[in-house]
Amino acid sequence: MKKINAISLIAGLVLALSCSPKTVLPKSVEAVTSPNGNLEAQFLLYEDGTPAYMLNYDGKAVIKPSKLGYKLIGGNDLLKGFTLEGTQYRTIDETWEPVWGEEKEIRNNCSEMLVRLRREDGVAMNIRFRLYNDGLGFRYEFPQENKLTYFKVADELTQFALTGDHTAWWIPGDFDTQEYNYHHSRLSEIRRLNAVPRPYNAAQEVASDMSVQTSLQMKTDDGLYINIHEAGLLDYPATHLDLDDRNFIFTTLLTPDAQGVKGRLQAPCHSPWRTVQVCEKATDVLASRLILNLNEPCVLEDVSWIHPVKYMGVWWEMMTGRSHWSYTSDFPSIQLGVTDYSKAKPHGRHGAYNENVRMYIDFAAENGFDAILVEGWNEGWEDWFGCQKDYVFDFVTPYPDFDLPALNEYAHSKGIRIIMHHESSSSTVNYERHMEAAYNLMNQYGYDAVKSGYVGYIIPYGEHHYSQPIINHYHYAVLEAAKHHIMVNAHEAVRPTGLCRTWPNMIGNESAMGNEFRMDINPGHTCILPFTRLQGGPMDFTPGIFEQDMSITAPGETGKMRHTIGNQLGLYVTFYSPLQMAADLPQNYARFMDAFQFIKDVAVDWDKSLYLMAEPGEYIVTARHPNYKTLNSGRLKGTSSAYDFAHPGGREKDVWFVGGITGENAREVEIPLDFLKPGIVYEATLYADAPDADYETNPQAYEISHHLLSADSTLKVWMAHSGGFGLSLREK
Repeated sequence: MKKINAISLIAGLVLALSCSPKTVLPKSVEAVTSPNGNLEAQFLLYEDGTPAYMLNYDGKAVIKPSKLGYKLIGGNDLLKGFTLEGTQYRTIDETWEPVWGEEKEIRNNCSEMLVRLRREDGVAMNIRFRLYNDGLGFRYEFPQENKLTYFKVADELTQFALTGDHTAWWIPGDFDTQEYNYHHSRLSEIRRLNAVPRPYNAAQEVASDMSVQTSLQMKTDDGLYINIHEAGLLDYPATHLDLDDRNFIFTTLLTPDAQGVKGRLQAPCHSPWRTVQVCEKATDVLASRLILNLNEPCVLEDVSWIHPVKYMGVWWEMMTGRSHWSYTSDFPSIQLGVTDYSKAKPHGRHGAYNENVRMYIDFAAENGFDAILVEGWNEGWEDWFGCQKDYVFDFVTPYPDFDLPALNEYAHSKGIRIIMHHESSSSTVNYERHMEAAYNLMNQYGYDAVKSGYVGYIIPYGEHHYSQPIINHYHYAVLEAAKHHIMVNAHEAVRPTGLCRTWPNMIGNESAMGNEFRMDINPGHTCILPFTRLQGGPMDFTPGIFEQDMSITAPGETGKMRHTIGNQLGLYVTFYSPLQMAADLPQNYARFMDAFQFIKDVAVDWDKSLYLMAEPGEYIVTARHPNYKTLNSGRLKGTSSAYDFAHPGGREKDVWFVGGITGENAREVEIPLDFLKPGIVYEATLYADAPDADYETNPQAYEISHHLLSADSTLKVWMAHSGGFGLSLREK
């Protein structure tokens, strides 16, 4: 790290500013360099007291001079008039162990610069920069000694001034959902593509015609990968990025609350981290831990109850229309505590009934799974959707055909836990009203994980899924769950920003277009998500759909999903999640048990991950080594199939899994295996697309082959259109 005299930077600044709307040189410059010296972040303060920053990589601008500050409701904007009160520097170099993750240890190594600003009126605003070898994080901090105490934000005006019309992988700005396919375009095409009508979602509101969501992945014409996101989103609205497509400048666009306020802050406080990731290779993007490192360490003293989970569920049959969440058609409307379900006639298509749940429990137990999710078990589903009712569910009262205590006893006798489902229907006030009783019920019956849902428009009325009060609700649910030793998998919530480091009971999230969207998912979608959505934390994508033809899964449904079986197998390695689902129906898996073996064998938590080859939207190949400490931690009794694979005959073997996925274009990849232990022969089983496999014409064509391989070997694998493969390697 270093402090740089303004004179030494004049040449570089003139070059950068020549393409910038502001051509006045700053009166002071403070700078910090990354530990390896490749990145340099500069803080700039202009004559009128306007703060700004810029970011260089290898001596060239990545982010040109970009303004910093806030517009406040009621005036006193934080945009200019500042003087530099002081600058502090330090180096952070530590190694921490995640409770679960993609490796057993993560190094947090950065150079930090804290810039302290103050105005004559007593307003203080500090900006803290942390510069890593792969990117920059910075945030606003408002100290206690400050004329500002409680203040309301009209706009945060942080800029990201880019150096050109980069290629980008993006989804449109929306205050309520991220459930979109990605666009792949130049930045200059965002205006045109955002004007296209959006597909229907249960809740959505356009942020602006020129906005995109984070995490935003870009690539320069020189081949540099740049990603803009945020980290540590707490007590603050989620941000979008609004584009000036003449100058290629993004400005933060915060989600407003019901009164239009974009942040209610009280000093001492700080914003989330604004992040700019810079990588020379696409594989380095996947290996980055920038977002996690910018979050606070784990605050839970006891984490022994948190464990990875491989699960199945009474879910896909409902998503595809084979069965229903609801129990009866007798009532035009439901009032919990008033409606008497004991007098209702079942409509005969309820999915969460005793015999069906037992069938799932049996199949999961026979195949070495940890848990099953059951949706539609509780009263209220008959009129829950689209009504924006406040009191929809109480999260404790089961339907007459769901014997909660008996099913839990049966599941536990088979070594299976049941995952609770809490669909709030976006009534956060109702969920908080019943949360304590719902978590107590889970404790009573041995549930240790919950899938929460937020489908529909938010109550309190007028709030958005990403506004500050609702961000606070999601956090409240996680904190309360931790008190009950419950792990949380939130759907339709805000996209993760690395908070799972601090609260590792946040074991999963949705917050993107997952497999539930079936035929709407474009080929290549899964080759983008690890560069964008998964940068902030794991996703419950619900992989493993072997039957692409919906008319076979659910007679009366139509359409086909756009992937091969090989592609679905590859997702178990290329997508990291400690909560990983085999989402298809047991009867569909029964037709492909030889391919299903890979899902049984593959681990869900890792102590080492290698990203072998990748390009956004095109292909990803990843190799991972299991974390043996967590491999068997989720079972009530017995051993999982994944544990058995790594311990044949009771003796621990060295094991690796490799997965690959492709987008629209088929390709052959040659995989080096030099990560294996030298001098050791490995038994390899390859589950790959057959030569004639194609997601449109032959999606279920796959071949299983067996090989003896070593660290000196390479393996050629064919991946079809929207295809992929899974490879297991076990020490002989």
